[in-house]
Amino acid sequence: MLTIEQVNKQELKFTGRFDASQEKKASDELSKMSETVTIDMGDLDYISSMGLSVLVNTYKRLHETGNTLRLKNINSHVRDVFKYTRLDQIFEILED
Repeated sequence: MLTIEQVNKQELKFTGRFDASQEKKASDELSKMSETVTIDMGDLDYISSMGLSVLVNTYKRLHETGNTLRLKNINSHVRDVFKYTRLDQIFEILED
């Protein structure tokens, strides 16, 4: 299960597992964002290809308006997923 908490106007915190069963929930929440947004993934345990797809689609939508999607506090397992898919070269990944 994925929990999404709005930290402030431009930051969300994802907790749990971001898989296909959570696609609609995440898409709905991210569709509300129209400016650069940061997602804190410090407590995200797992991300599936569907989760990656939601993030890529959000990135593309924001990028069209000159904004971006930033990721921070990514644990080593989730970071490996971004590395193996080469998405670490697309997203702005913030270090602690």
